[in-house]
Amino acid sequence: MASVDAAALEGKIASLLSVIRENDSPESWSQITQVCRSIANSLRTRGEGVFYSIHFKSNATQLISRLVDNHEILGKSDLPQSLAALIPLALHGAPVPPDEYTAPICEMLRVSANLCLDHDINRGYILEAGLPQVIVSLLEGYADKTTASTIIEPLDLSVPHLHIIRTAIGVLLNASLGYDPVKFRLISLETALTIVKLSAFVYPPMSWLSLSPDDETKEAWSLRSGISNWAWRTVSELKDTKDDPKDESTRQILGPDVLPWVTPALARFIPPYEAKASSALVADASFYTQLVQADFDVLEETCTLLESLSLDVEDIRLALARGYCFPAEHLGVPCFKTMIDFIERGSYPSTWSHPAVSKEDRQRKEKVFNICKAALIKSVVEVAGEEKNEDVLWDDSVEGKPGGEFVYTMSRWIKDYVEAVGKDPSAMHRDDLVICAGLSLGNLARREKTSTALISSPLSLAPVLASPQFFSPETDVKLKHGILGLLKHVAQSASLSPVVPKAFAEVAIVQRINESGIWDEGADNMAVIVQLNAIGVVKHLCNADIDHAIALALPPPGADANYQTALQRILGLVSRSDSIPIKSEGTRVLVNVIRTLLMRRSGSTDAAQPLLTKQAEQRKRAVEAVLTSSNAKALAWFLARSGKFPILINEAVVACNLICTQKGGADLILDAILLPIPESNVGGTPLSPMGSEASSPTLVNKNPVTQNGLEMIVNALRNVDNPVVYPIEIRTNICTFLVQLSRNTSGPKLLQVQEATKPILEKIKELSTEKEDLLTNAATKVLEGWKSR
Repeated sequence: MASVDAAALEGKIASLLSVIRENDSPESWSQITQVCRSIANSLRTRGEGVFYSIHFKSNATQLISRLVDNHEILGKSDLPQSLAALIPLALHGAPVPPDEYTAPICEMLRVSANLCLDHDINRGYILEAGLPQVIVSLLEGYADKTTASTIIEPLDLSVPHLHIIRTAIGVLLNASLGYDPVKFRLISLETALTIVKLSAFVYPPMSWLSLSPDDETKEAWSLRSGISNWAWRTVSELKDTKDDPKDESTRQILGPDVLPWVTPALARFIPPYEAKASSALVADASFYTQLVQADFDVLEETCTLLESLSLDVEDIRLALARGYCFPAEHLGVPCFKTMIDFIERGSYPSTWSHPAVSKEDRQRKEKVFNICKAALIKSVVEVAGEEKNEDVLWDDSVEGKPGGEFVYTMSRWIKDYVEAVGKDPSAMHRDDLVICAGLSLGNLARREKTSTALISSPLSLAPVLASPQFFSPETDVKLKHGILGLLKHVAQSASLSPVVPKAFAEVAIVQRINESGIWDEGADNMAVIVQLNAIGVVKHLCNADIDHAIALALPPPGADANYQTALQRILGLVSRSDSIPIKSEGTRVLVNVIRTLLMRRSGSTDAAQPLLTKQAEQRKRAVEAVLTSSNAKALAWFLARSGKFPILINEAVVACNLICTQKGGADLILDAILLPIPESNVGGTPLSPMGSEASSPTLVNKNPVTQNGLEMIVNALRNVDNPVVYPIEIRTNICTFLVQLSRNTSGPKLLQVQEATKPILEKIKELSTEKEDLLTNAATKVLEGWKSR
C-alpha cells in the first residue's frame, strides 16, 4: 500500500468540517467519503506512513527516514473531535442516516474503528472527543424502529445501512476491548440494551429460510449474521467490566427491559418448523452453513444471558414471574412462558440436517442445545425460588387449576413422565422436565396452603411422587434430587396439615424412599444433598404422625427377616458418613421417632379417637425396636457434638429422658453418655436445625469439644461462658433427665454422673434468683432425690 500523509489528510477533514458548517453540500460529503476511506485504509495495519527528520551526529547533518505509526499521529490530532462533529451533521436531523449520506458515515465509522484497534491511547482520545456517545446515539436511532413482538421479523434495512450498523458496533467493540474507561461510559449509556434490541431485529434466527441466494441477498445476510456476532461479543465485553479487579462476580449491565427482545429468539427453536429452505439456498452450502451457525450462536448467547440474569438479578426474577401472569409486563411478550415452552417443546432444527453440517458438528450442536435447556431450567427454578414470587406464580384465580397455570404445567410434567415411563420404560424420557418441576414446585410449597393443594384433588400428586419410577435403585440421582426436594418442602407442612401425613401414609412414602437405595452403603458416593432431602422428608413426617414413626421403626407387612428398616438404614448412614449434616439430621430422625412414639396418643385417622388396636400393637413393637444400645449411642454422640446449637442439645436430652421411662432404657442411656465419641466425630459442627418447631438456634461463642454425652451435659448445665447460650428451659430439661435417669438406674456409672453434676446443681441452688426459680426447683429436686437413695 502506498504511504499516506496522515497529517495532511486529517487537516483536510478539519477543513471540510468547517466548510460543511458554513455551506453543507453533497460535494463536501463526497470528499469526506474519499478522504475518510483513504485514512481508514491506511489504519488497517499499524506503522503506515513515512516522514523525514534531521538528526545531528558527530557535527554532521544526516537526513534519515523513519517509519511512523499513523495511529499515533491521528489519535492525538483533532481527528476524533472532527469525526464526533461530522457524524451527527451527516444525519441532517433524521434519526437514521438518509440514504445519500450512508457512504460518508460508514467511512467515518471505519476510521473510528481502525483508529482504536489495539490502541489504548487512542481509545482514550476518542472517549475524550465524545465519539462513543455519538455512535451509541446513531445505533439508538435504528433501534427505535423496532417494536416488541412475540414473533420478530427482520428489520427492513438496505446493505449500506447494514454496513453502518455493523461498523458502528465494531467501533464500540474495538474501543472497549480491555479498556475499562470506555466500558464504563458505554454502560452508563445503556449501550448493551440498545445493541441487543437492534441485533434481535437485524438477525432473527431462521428468518432467512425463504431467501433466494442472489449476490445482494447473500451480502445482506452475511452482514446481518456479522452484526449479530459482534453485538453479542460487545455485550460480553461490557459484562466483564469490574469496578474492583479483585471482584470475581459478573457485572450486570442489563435489566428487565431486555427480556422482550431476547426471549422471542427461543420461539424460533420450537416446532413446528414450517419454513423450508429453497433448493437454491440448500445448494449454496457455504452460505447455508454460515447462517446455521449464526442461528446456533444466537440461541447459545440468549440462553446464557437469561441464565445469568435469572441467577444474579432479583428484578429479573420478579419481572419474569409477573410477566407470566400479566403479559403487559413485557410489552405483551410472554417471556417466562416462552422459556418454559422452549424447555418442554424446543427441538433440534431441521437446518442441522444439511449434508454440509458434519456429524461431529451436529452432535456438538445437539449437546449445546441440551445445555441451553438446562440453563433455562436453572432460570425457571430460580424464578420459582424467589420468595417474593410465591404469591405471583401461585395463582388461585384460574378455575379448575389450583395454583394457576404455572403450577398446573409443572404438575403435568411430573404426571406425564410417570405415565410415559409406565408405558415404555426403555424409551428416552424427559428427566429434565421432572427435575425442573420438582424443584420449582418445591420452592412454592413452603406454606401449608400450597403443600396441601399439591396433594389434594385435582392435582393429587402424592401417588405420583411415590411412583417407583422415581424411587428405584436405578433412578438417576438428579431425578431423585428433584422429587425429594419437592417432597421435603411438602412434608414440612405435615405438622400443620393432617392431609399431608395422611396422603403420604396411604402411598407408603417412607417405604418407597427406604427401598430406593438412597441410604444404602453402596450409595454413599451420591450427593449428600439428596440423602439429606430424603432424611428431611421422613424427619418431618415422623414428627407429625405416629403412622410414619412406626413405618420408620418397623419393616412393612410381609417383609423378610433381613429387611432393614428406614431408621436402621438412616442410622447406618450416620455411622458411616463423614458429613456432619448427615450425622445431625439423621439422628434427629431418631429423636422425632422417639418423641412421636412415646409422647403422642392419637393416630392420623382422627385426633379425637383412641389408638386403634392394630396401631397400638404396632406402636409397642416400634418402641421395642427403638430401644437398642446402638440407638442410645447415636443419641449420646449427637448430644456430645451439638454444643454449638442449644436446640439440638435440648432435642437429645428430651429423647434420652423419654427412653429412660421405658424398661431397660435408662441403663442403655447411662452406658451411652459415658462412651467416648469415635475420633471422626469429635469437634464437628452440626447442621443448623432445619424446619424445627423452635426458633432459630443461638450459637455459642465457640464450639465446645466434648468427649462424651456427660461432658456436654455438664457444659450445658454449668453455662458459665455465656448465660444466653443455654437457656433455663434446656438446663431444666437436663435436671428432669437426671431425675428420670436416677430413678431407673444405679451403680458406679450413675455415681460417676452424680459426681460430675452435683457441684453444679448445688451451685445453681445456692445462687438461686427469682428469675431462675424453674431451674432452681428442678436442681433441688435432683439433689433431694439423690439424698433419699
